[in-house]
Amino acid sequence: MTSQNTAQTRTRLLLALWDLGGTQLEVKKGQLTKRIVSKSQKVADYQGSLEELQNQGAIAISKKGYSLISTKGLEVLGEGLRSSDFKFEGTIVGTWAANALVKWISQIDVAVTGADVPVNGVKGGAIASYDEFKSVALEVYDKLNYEYNFNNLVPIYRIRRGIGDRVSRTEFSEWLLEMQEKDVLQLMAGEMRDITPDKRDDSITIPGGGLRYYTKLLNT
Repeated sequence: MTSQNTAQTRTRLLLALWDLGGTQLEVKKGQLTKRIVSKSQKVADYQGSLEELQNQGAIAISKKGYSLISTKGLEVLGEGLRSSDFKFEGTIVGTWAANALVKWISQIDVAVTGADVPVNGVKGGAIASYDEFKSVALEVYDKLNYEYNFNNLVPIYRIRRGIGDRVSRTEFSEWLLEMQEKDVLQLMAGEMRDITPDKRDDSITIPGGGLRYYTKLLNT
């Protein structure tokens, strides 16, 4: 397998994981295998690419499946799709791949988190104050809630990753807690299916109150 084909394989893997919801839950190994491994291939053919993506920090691998680490994984996927060398092999493109690309294009402003791209027309510069953070956080909350049908219970790790490196981890936590103190939103515990260490780290810990995984906008 040439380096070009290897790069294409990694991009296809990331696209499949993203399309299967890998930024929100752990994708079972069988699901990914069914999606990308053709009859003439073996799962082992993809092992090297999966390990390389893990070493890049783009995906997390467990005994049961794979997770797409939002910021880094989506950056690598975006770069791969924009590469002039990327193409689908063969004469027939799978329906899943075509539909995934259409979805990627339609959600590009949400998907490429961490990159310096506009979100709803707002350029992604550094956030310098609580008021600015509040505005951006609510914007990201609304967009995620609408795009992914979270039913007004948006995962905190998704908001953190949606804002990306525009704010430090410490400031994100402090300002989100301040939003709760000012009754803008409520931070909630609950249960999170397919929780992974990186999702836990990107949630928030309430002083003396344990972990909070979700946030709910309060009526104002």
